[in-house]
Amino acid sequence: MFRRLGVSIYPDHSDFDQDVAYLEKAKGHGFERVFMSMLEVSEGKEVVFNKFFKIIKEAKIRNFEVILDIAPVIFDQLDISYDDLTFFHELGADGLRLDLGFDGNKEALLSYNPFGLIIELNMSNDVAYLNNILTYEANKPFIYGCHNFYPQDGSALPLDFFNSCSTRFKKEGIRTAAFVTSQTANYGPWDINDGLPTLEMHRYLPVETQAKHLFATGLIDDVIIGNAYASDAELKALGEVNKYQVSFNIDLVDNINEVEKRNVLENQHVRRGDITERMIRSTEVRKKYKEVNKAHDNEITFYPGDVVIGNENFGKYQNELQIVLQEHTDNRKNLVGKISSEELILLDYVKPWSKFSFQVK
Repeated sequence: MFRRLGVSIYPDHSDFDQDVAYLEKAKGHGFERVFMSMLEVSEGKEVVFNKFFKIIKEAKIRNFEVILDIAPVIFDQLDISYDDLTFFHELGADGLRLDLGFDGNKEALLSYNPFGLIIELNMSNDVAYLNNILTYEANKPFIYGCHNFYPQDGSALPLDFFNSCSTRFKKEGIRTAAFVTSQTANYGPWDINDGLPTLEMHRYLPVETQAKHLFATGLIDDVIIGNAYASDAELKALGEVNKYQVSFNIDLVDNINEVEKRNVLENQHVRRGDITERMIRSTEVRKKYKEVNKAHDNEITFYPGDVVIGNENFGKYQNELQIVLQEHTDNRKNLVGKISSEELILLDYVKPWSKFSFQVK
C-alpha cells in the first residue's frame, strides 16, 4: 500500500490564515492528508459549518484528503444524526474518524453511506473491534484505521502494545495511520501538550526519526504530525524521508576517502540473506569498487551503529560495507561513519534481504 504524510489542523484553536499557510508549506513538501479535529466545537451549527467549510475548502484546493475527528457528543451538539452524514459531506470532508466506537453493526452501516465518506476507526485498543465490524460485512475499501495521540508525558503507547494493535488492522489490509510529534509545535486539541505522539518512545525524538520508525515497522501507511505548527525544517525533513526503506542519517569521519564516500552514499544497499549477529553486511558493493582501500581509523573498537568498510588487508572482502551490531575490533575494517544515535532503533528493522541507504544529515 502506498504511504503518505499528513498534518493536523485545529480550527477551534488556530488562525485561518496561519492554517492556510501551513497547508501550503506542507503541500510543497509532499504531504497528502489532513487530520482535522472537531472534538472541541462549542459554537452553533452554522458557525461551526462556516468555520470548517472555509478551511476544508483550502485543503481540497491543494488536493489533501481531509478526515474529521468526531465523537458522539458532536452529533448531539450540532443536532446531527449518525444516519444522515449530509452535514460532513457538505463540509467537503473525505471521511470521519470515530474517536469512540459503537457496536460494530453501526460502523458497518456507516461505511455504506451514500457520499462515500471514509470511516476511520480508533486503532489504539488491542481488542477484536475491527473483526466485529468486518463480521457485519462492512464496506472494507472505505474503512481506515488511525491510532490516538497522547498529550501527557508518559501516557502514549509502548511499542509491543502498538505492534499488537496495529497488526490486527494490517493483516486485514486496512489503511493505517499513526501520529508523530513536532518538537517545535505548541498546541493541539487540549490545554496539556507535552507533544502528541502515538508511541511514548518517540516523544522527544526528531520528527523524521519518528516517521522512519513508524514506516520501518511495516504496520503504518500514513504518518501524521499530531501537533501544530511543525517548523519549516521539520516539514522539509519529513518530506525527504524514504517511506519504503530504512535510510540512516550518518555522520562521516574526516578521513573517509572518495571511494568510501561513494560506496556509502551512492548505492542501494542490501543486507545479505544469510545474516550474522555481529554486523549487517552489504556485499555487492565490494564487486563494484576494485580500488585499493588504504587503512585508516581501523585500530579502534567498533560499536553498534558504526559503519565500516573493508580495507586493503581484508582480501576478497575489501570495500564490503558493514553496519556494526555488536562491539568488536578488526583492523581490516575502516570506520567511515556513525549512524545518528537516535536512529539506532532502526537497526532492528533491517532484516534478511532488506534494502537500506544512507544520507548525510
